[in-house]
Amino acid sequence: MMVRLSQTKAPSVLPGSLITLRRKCGKASCRCAPGDPHESPALSYSVAGRTKMLTLRPVEVPAVARYRKSVNDLEVEARDELEGLVARVQARRKGQAR
Repeated sequence: MMVRLSQTKAPSVLPGSLITLRRKCGKASCRCAPGDPHESPALSYSVAGRTKMLTLRPVEVPAVARYRKSVNDLEVEARDELEGLVARVQARRKGQAR
């Protein structure tokens, strides 16, 4: 049973990468045979150290992209927090060294 992405309880962030798969189907008479591969959007993610691919319908791409943007925002916030923490620790150590 297929469940639409918009009908499921979606996470606030989604790990992985939104990619475009490019591949040839193998049919000799297809447009991809001379070199113009078929393209489809996909979510590439890792489970237990293994890369998994979830191909997406075009209507599902905006929802996945929205969650990926959230992950990118969180990574920026985490880097900012880390820089602040490092600065505080270094300042504390500098004050104790005297």
